[in-house]
Parts: sequence; structure tokens; C-alpha cells
Amino acid sequence: MLTHPLLPKLRELKLSAMALNLDVRAAQATERQLTPVEFLALLLDDEIERRGQVRLARRLAQSGSDGQKTLAHFDFASAPGVNRTLIQELATCQFIARHENVLFCGPSGVGKSHLANALACEALKRDYRVLARPTHRLLHDLHATRANGSYSRYLARIVNVDLLVLDDFGLQPVSAQAGQDLYEIICERYERGSIIVTSNRSFDEWCEVFGNDLLASAGLDRLTHHAHTMIIRGQSYRQRSRRKEHDGAPLASPTTHR
Repeated sequence: MLTHPLLPKLRELKLSAMALNLDVRAAQATERQLTPVEFLALLLDDEIERRGQVRLARRLAQSGSDGQKTLAHFDFASAPGVNRTLIQELATCQFIARHENVLFCGPSGVGKSHLANALACEALKRDYRVLARPTHRLLHDLHATRANGSYSRYLARIVNVDLLVLDDFGLQPVSAQAGQDLYEIICERYERGSIIVTSNRSFDEWCEVFGNDLLASAGLDRLTHHAHTMIIRGQSYRQRSRRKEHDGAPLASPTTHR
């Protein structure tokens, strides 16, 4: 059916999924004795699915999220410190509708960033607006916009997205100006938009990130209010993988020196 008269019309209308699946769907229609409406419904479903995938891929790229780090790819068996029930509840994204925050705290390599990214992916699937960045990178980029006149526009994007993911909170020191910017972001989003924070620092160390005790107290009070907190304990998944690879590696062949 390569010369089917519908093909050029579908291509002209940029209905590529319908054009691609036309042969298969036509064969199914004949085999199952589908009505014309049922046949058309199958083709339309194909096109809707393709456009949804394209839209999701575009929004993933714009958000800064990683489409490979989803809940389906998270190894809960290797992360006994993770409250799976809470994660599944958060994956419904009701916390975003309620403007609540999520705080992941624990040592490096226990899955904090993966879980934050996975929740961001779930939010994107539900058409929420998402921005995900390492905290120091977000603050650096925001500061850089002051030089090109786009500060207000970028700050508005940070403040107005439905979900903001601040990864590696406190991993790197920030300037006094960055601490002010961070405080303003938290204040502007308070009870208006959700924030997910990951950090390998204990909560009593978070004040050091701001470099100002007064800002820290006021900012963290807002950040931790209406928040779901998960402290993940355990060994680094990356370190465990390295040990397994090392333990399972064959012995090196002896080297002959000449």
C-alpha cells in the first residue's frame, strides 16, 4: 500500500504517525472488520501519541530534566532507605497542586537526585511547568543575566514554574548576592509553587548556604513549611557498583618487564 492515495495528504498535513502506521492500521481494519470510524480512531490515537511524545521530549529538554532517570529506572531494592510508599504518593503530583515542597537529604549516591528528577518527569507528563538545575548553576545563571538585561525575565521563569528542582543544595559555596537571590526565590514561591531540594548536608547545616543567619532562618522556615521530608541513609550506589565490578573482575595477567 505504498501508493495509497491518503499518504501524500497525510504528509501534507504533517500527520506523520498516521502516514507511518497507515499500512498496519488498514490491515488491522480489514482483519477485524472495523468500521471506518474505528479505523480513523486508531490512526488518530497514533498521531496523538506521537505528538504527546514529541511535546514531552521538548519539555524535558527545556526543563533540564533527564528523561532516562524515571521511577521505572530507579532500583528500590538497592535503596532500602527510601520510603517507597511516600515516593509513589508524591508521583501523583498532588503535592504540586497543593504547592508543597519535597526535601531529600542524605549522603552522596543514595538516589536523591534520581528521585527528584523522576518526580520532575512525572510532573512534566501531567503538563506541569518544570525547571530543574543544580542549585549553584541556577544561581550562577541568574547572576549572569544581570549583565545582559534578562534578569527579570529569568527570575520570573524561576518563580512562576509549577515545580522548581534545586539539586545539590549546599554542595558549593555561594556568594552573598547568590544567597540573597536564593532567599528571594524561596519567598516568592512560598505557598505559590513547589520546590524539590536535594542535599548531602544535614538540615542543621543548611543555614550556612545563605551566608546570612537572618536570611537563612526566614528562608528555611518557608522552605520547610508544607514540606515532605525524606532523610535517606545508606551506602553510595556508585560505590557499591564499583566494589561489585572490582570483586567480579578477572585477575590481571602478569606483566613481563623487559
